[in-house]
Amino acid sequence: MLSKNNSIVLSKLKYRDYDLIVKCYTEQRGVVSYMLRGVLKSKKGLSKTVYYQVLSQLQIEENYKPNQSLQYIKEVKFNYIYKSLHTNIYKSSIVLFLSEILSNVLKEEEKNEDLFHFITASLQYLDNEDQFSNFHLLFLLKLTRYLGFLPENLQNNYDFFNLESGVFEAKNHGVYSVSGENLTLLKQLLGTSFDALKAVKITANQRQDFLHMLLHYFELHLGSFKKPKSLQVLNEVFH
Repeated sequence: MLSKNNSIVLSKLKYRDYDLIVKCYTEQRGVVSYMLRGVLKSKKGLSKTVYYQVLSQLQIEENYKPNQSLQYIKEVKFNYIYKSLHTNIYKSSIVLFLSEILSNVLKEEEKNEDLFHFITASLQYLDNEDQFSNFHLLFLLKLTRYLGFLPENLQNNYDFFNLESGVFEAKNHGVYSVSGENLTLLKQLLGTSFDALKAVKITANQRQDFLHMLLHYFELHLGSFKKPKSLQVLNEVFH
């Protein structure tokens, strides 16, 4: 039975000579991988690859079969057409970085509509925003809520934050305790919306230090997490 599924492209991989395997995060079934046979073989097929740029928002018509590891797409169209996300070099570096993060942390084959809508709305915000150099910091911090390790905000008047336990503390407990500029920025961002983000002033060095801390936080709470290969490019673009 044919059904429609809203999807976000996480990654694509060339398979054999002319095929693509596209991994998507879908509204109805979580992570789903699709086989696109012969899409690289003809000009008509090549024109369809524009749909599968990372973090594209699609509506996919599929004949889903639960016992198959690879699904097949009957029809595809854009759910949202980006104006600048794939053409602005600064935004495209963020897109590449976040696609690696999301491909890494989203594993489950089950739906999470709140998470799906958070990702799509956030990307649409980025697409339309002119000041966005700190977008990825707030996105990652907000993402922790859906992954189950949002920093505990009840005692944010304390002078330390423990990366391992995810709570604010009154005392320094060693290597996992965060203080200073990273602590100040963490407290500030925890109470910030995307719309208010442009008012947060961060230097290039502060941005890199805070991102390094966030990625360490992800590593501590997600055993299989790996730092994105695109991190160096992102740091160079926004330095």
